[in-house]
Amino acid sequence: MAALQVEGLARHFGEREALSDVSLTLAEGQTLVVFGPNGAGKTTFLRVLATLLRPHAGEVRVLGRSLPREAWAVRGRVGLLAHEPLLYRELTARENLCFHARLHGVGERRVDELLEALAMSARARERLRTLSRGMVQRVAIARAVLHEPELLLLDEPYSNLDPAAVELVAPLIGAGTDPGGRRTRVICSHDPSGGLAQADVVLGLRAGRPALLRAAAEVRPGEIAELYR
Repeated sequence: MAALQVEGLARHFGEREALSDVSLTLAEGQTLVVFGPNGAGKTTFLRVLATLLRPHAGEVRVLGRSLPREAWAVRGRVGLLAHEPLLYRELTARENLCFHARLHGVGERRVDELLEALAMSARARERLRTLSRGMVQRVAIARAVLHEPELLLLDEPYSNLDPAAVELVAPLIGAGTDPGGRRTRVICSHDPSGGLAQADVVLGLRAGRPALLRAAAEVRPGEIAELYR
């Protein structure tokens, strides 16, 4: 079954085309990695899939639901890690996660498990504004996976993380396994080798248009480098 079906997707901001004629299909349990220079449309693509932006043209189906008409049925099944952490700076790390846990009907035990897994238990009662960028990123990742979403949308997930933190985070946002199979993921990345190692399918964007769309096994790192020239 397809987790994503995108046909002729277009999105603009005024006269600027952020996305144009993007079409792809991603099966459940697969990982799509999106490459492209800054301003290529990667973040806009994630925000459309997360139901935060409406497409201006084309058809988009996420987890079998049509967007934007059935966005209400998708939001609780998706986890988004964006450039902005989507957290409240005046709340503590734990308060932020407990707030989102209540929104998703998740118990506080899950919050404490994630804080422990990310080595954040000792800092959990500190206000977010007092934490380093790397620690805020850990909390944002915990928020994204808190409700164990079927689809993870990850915008440069290892940004601001040191090597030790990457080791803590990787199992939480990995493909993983569950009774239904591997988790479906869309990852925006600037790391050709690291991104390719995780990908089943690669999408390369340049100025909002697909310049590369192929199975990851058929893509050479040099082709990704070309997107940035």
